[in-house]
Amino acid sequence: MPDFHGVFPYLVSPVDADGTVRTEVLGKLCDDLIGAGVHGLTPLGSTGEFAYLNAAQRTAIVQTTIEAAKGRVPVVAGVASTATADAVAQARAYQRLGANGILAILEAYFPLADAQVESYFRSIADAVDIPVVIYTNPQFQRSDLTLDIIARLAEHPRIGYIKDASTNTGRLLSIMNRCGDALRVFSASAHIPAAVMLIGGLGWMAGPACIIPRQSVALYDLCKAGRWDEAMALQRRLWRINEAFARFNLAACIKAGLAIQGYDVGDPVPPQAALTVEARKVVEAALRELSP
Repeated sequence: MPDFHGVFPYLVSPVDADGTVRTEVLGKLCDDLIGAGVHGLTPLGSTGEFAYLNAAQRTAIVQTTIEAAKGRVPVVAGVASTATADAVAQARAYQRLGANGILAILEAYFPLADAQVESYFRSIADAVDIPVVIYTNPQFQRSDLTLDIIARLAEHPRIGYIKDASTNTGRLLSIMNRCGDALRVFSASAHIPAAVMLIGGLGWMAGPACIIPRQSVALYDLCKAGRWDEAMALQRRLWRINEAFARFNLAACIKAGLAIQGYDVGDPVPPQAALTVEARKVVEAALRELSP
């Protein structure tokens, strides 16, 4: 199984008002992020607005990311659906395009029992030959993954990672204690990444890394080197971005940050709205504080 670790920015999905994906903008962003030292790319994460895109748009986002990466870093593509068959089809399609891994996300309308939740993720992992990262976010998901489900899924030969956005760092430690090396943990921006690294995490998949990639990589390097005092000093500075990220619509926040930095990524997909002038000033101030 490939070794995923480090900083994986959750990419935005630049889409025109008529629905056309701005592939040139996305390709340049991917190239610049790789140049900044990120360890991988994740299209169609939460920041990628996967829930607001159609199948053709999602395919274009994944294909553009893979072509831009050119094998320099792994691409872990997000797969999400309310229907197992659709999720399986997405995963297979993205593997054929050249994705190095799948980020498996469960959407739900009707409530699901634990066995059904487990079956959804297991079906995705059964359908592909590449590693699967299971994703859990109680804030947005109707049906969360319990520790028992997570432990059983960790036994699957292709499920080797979990990205947890619960905000509950104790839960992460419970997952690590329960699953050991069978399931390695990625943090989200809902956690404090340096704290997750301290207890044994291997990196983070998060939208803010799109707008502060060099600082994110520097934080990861300090954590890996065990230079915890320096890491926490940097983490405190970077937390301003996470605070802004938590206050506003996540896609709007990251897209505004990228627009401030010169990337014409457009607005969030309706019915989401772009940041207000005042909210954009908060993002601008946070970025200004972190500029070299």
